[in-house]
Amino acid sequence: MKQHRTIFRRLAPAALAVTLLLTSATPALAVTYGNAQVMPDRTIVVDGVARTFYAINGQEVHPISYGGTTYLPVRSIGELMNMNVDWNNDTKTITLTSPRTAAAATGTPDVNPKESTVSVSLRDDFTIIVDGVTQQFYDAGGNRVYPLLHNGVTYLPIRAVGELMGKVVSWDNATQTVTLSGSVDNSGNLVTDADSFGPGSGSTGSTTYITAETAKTKALAHAGLSASQVTFVRAYPDWDDGRYVYDVEFYTADYKEYDYEIDAKTGAVLSFDYDADHYTRPSQPSTGTTISAETAKSKALAHAGLSASQVTFVRATLDWDDGRSVYDVEFYTADYKEYDYEIDASTGAVLSFDYDADHYTRPTQSGTDIGLEKAKSIALSQVSGASSSHIRQAKRDYDDGRVEYEVKIVYNNYEYEFEIDGTTGTILSRDVESVWD
Repeated sequence: MKQHRTIFRRLAPAALAVTLLLTSATPALAVTYGNAQVMPDRTIVVDGVARTFYAINGQEVHPISYGGTTYLPVRSIGELMNMNVDWNNDTKTITLTSPRTAAAATGTPDVNPKESTVSVSLRDDFTIIVDGVTQQFYDAGGNRVYPLLHNGVTYLPIRAVGELMGKVVSWDNATQTVTLSGSVDNSGNLVTDADSFGPGSGSTGSTTYITAETAKTKALAHAGLSASQVTFVRAYPDWDDGRYVYDVEFYTADYKEYDYEIDAKTGAVLSFDYDADHYTRPSQPSTGTTISAETAKSKALAHAGLSASQVTFVRATLDWDDGRSVYDVEFYTADYKEYDYEIDASTGAVLSFDYDADHYTRPTQSGTDIGLEKAKSIALSQVSGASSSHIRQAKRDYDDGRVEYEVKIVYNNYEYEFEIDGTTGTILSRDVESVWD
């Protein structure tokens, strides 16, 4: 069964760039040093307003580009979030608390600023606390990312900033503009750590995405709950298997947890997860009886609103979890929607369930093998400007009895990895990451 998260805390409502002027600190062993680019020509727009950032001393602070990611100053984020920012040199902790009582920093804009290369340090020894909650940040690939320190100023990746603010981050390559707002347009591939990409990024057309509030409403409607009945943990945009999605998480007063993945374009529920007793469970009362596997399957089907004729069962096995006897029940429908249930083996109660609309591995595969050259062609069609000379790996493989092709392309300082169905040519997964030093 899927492992459930244990996060049930109220996150800060907003956050952007926070410029923190730090006192001199003794370097920790965890520090990693490197070079980055100061980008004065990169415009930051928040809710339709172009922002200029200043340090406490009045010096203008510009965005920094490191490894293909835009970083923004942290103390300025505090201003935008209406939060005070505190630095503790002993514990190397940055604390953001509301409401803000300190005045906003002001200064004089730089005259003829120029792009320059500077030395920076990534600080995995820094702790960020927002309204009492310790924050950890991850890139689109799920990798942990850390604050960056330059010239006494602490920076956070733009995606982390958007996550804190509950806003969508978009990148417009033509105007070198990063926008934080409630919606995004278009797609592209210059900046890998944005939630969407605007004109000039090698894409055409325009796509409208739903807002975080709409995603929350979709999730609540599916769960049969209202906003007044839950506490939201998060509702932020992400990129998953080639599509934009919203990850929405909330819980009820009795600590029932709901996790949803909502399609950011259509508002469709792609997957959801529910846990009725995520916290420490009371000991299970002994009834002296255990329901049968067939009864457990019936309980799961009834909850899903399906009949036995509509599904194929993968398993219904008796297990022991957190001090009680449970049934793990898994089945899928003809259109490969997957359901996983945990059923109390004594009472028949649904303890947790998980639903995935489009990630179930098909048990069989039919059709003609497309061949390695076709797979390479499909992968190259996804990377504008790349040619066969940029393919670093291409091989035929098997996964759960299915023929698949794995193709790796390195082009324009990025590495692209594709898994392609060996008979249909469908792209099963893709991964993009920067290979910049």
